[in-house]
Amino acid sequence: MVKEKINELKKRANEIRKESLVMVYHAQSGHLGGSLSEADILAALYFYKLRLNPKKPDWEDRDRFVLSKGHACPAYYAALAIKGFFNKKELESYRKINGLLQGHPELKIPGVDYAGGSLGQGIPVANGMALACKLDKKDYKVYVLIGDGEAQEGVVWEASMSAAFYKLDNLIYILDKNQVQQTGTTKEIMDIGNATEKWRAFGFDVIEINGHDIEQIINALDKADNVKGKPTMIIANTIKGKGVSFMELNPKFHGKAPNDKEFKQAMEELNKIKFD
Repeated sequence: MVKEKINELKKRANEIRKESLVMVYHAQSGHLGGSLSEADILAALYFYKLRLNPKKPDWEDRDRFVLSKGHACPAYYAALAIKGFFNKKELESYRKINGLLQGHPELKIPGVDYAGGSLGQGIPVANGMALACKLDKKDYKVYVLIGDGEAQEGVVWEASMSAAFYKLDNLIYILDKNQVQQTGTTKEIMDIGNATEKWRAFGFDVIEINGHDIEQIINALDKADNVKGKPTMIIANTIKGKGVSFMELNPKFHGKAPNDKEFKQAMEELNKIKFD
């Protein structure tokens, strides 16, 4: 991957982070920590990997993306807007009465394939999409992003077993392993242990990466294209609140909006990030 493309994706990720920050700040509500941790992954998906057409969001042969951790939708909305699925001005409607963009994704939003709400449900839905693709003899891919707190849900493991059983090699799970959930660290609440070995034991091809290293992310996505006979799990080791010093690994910012002072500092830090 050429240096210019890597740099472009880094800039997209930073733009996603800034738009997420603005949305949550103006709404004074929303989930910022998980949006910041997933920004690099979304940048790589939407501006490198996914086969999409923003002018035809319901194109039958498009790749599908499922945000299973639906509360972390500010970054998702930002990626969709920047990609051109809807006007960026719509980001101002986040969590507003009668606004297009609410606290969880809805199917009425252009580009959204899954209405995320209850945690754990995105994986079984993605399994169904991938199986339908196989039955219809299509060639699109299905990507699903989950959180490590979400991985404490039993349905995640039942669905994972199902994905391997049906040999869904057009299905890619991505674990945003950002180490923190609403009330503390995942290790304190319910440690999922060695995620790599667990999903490998469930029959997945497993790739473990630094989820903030753009080159590692795109290499993992490319490698997943060549996996045959089994689904792929990309374990993306991330930092909740990535990019804003006082939000990093801080459970307080799982679902809390910054105040005026915090917003100013956070925006200054994101604006100071240098690119090669």
